[in-house]
Amino acid sequence: MRILMIMGLLWTACAATGASAADISAGKARAGSACAVCHGVLGLSTLPNAPSLAGQPEIYLAEQLKNYRSGKRTHEVMSVIAKPLSDQDIDNLAAWYASLQIEVREAR
Repeated sequence: MRILMIMGLLWTACAATGASAADISAGKARAGSACAVCHGVLGLSTLPNAPSLAGQPEIYLAEQLKNYRSGKRTHEVMSVIAKPLSDQDIDNLAAWYASLQIEVREAR
């Protein structure tokens, strides 16, 4: 019974954040137009002052984009990029970058 209750709470939390409604392919399409310039085509930045987004937690990415959009978090470029994004755009972008898996290989 307790497990079912916990699963129900987790499902409710996911639904409330929009995680279940995110469209990864729409996020990929949206990222290709503006995000890739700084964050790389597959979310792996080659610029020293732009973070890699691939593999970051979806909830973190969505929260930060919403913070840029609202002005709670500021950055000269990101504040402008995030301003026109809808909640659905943000959820889609977060889902796309979170879906990218990073493989770390040991040096030989």
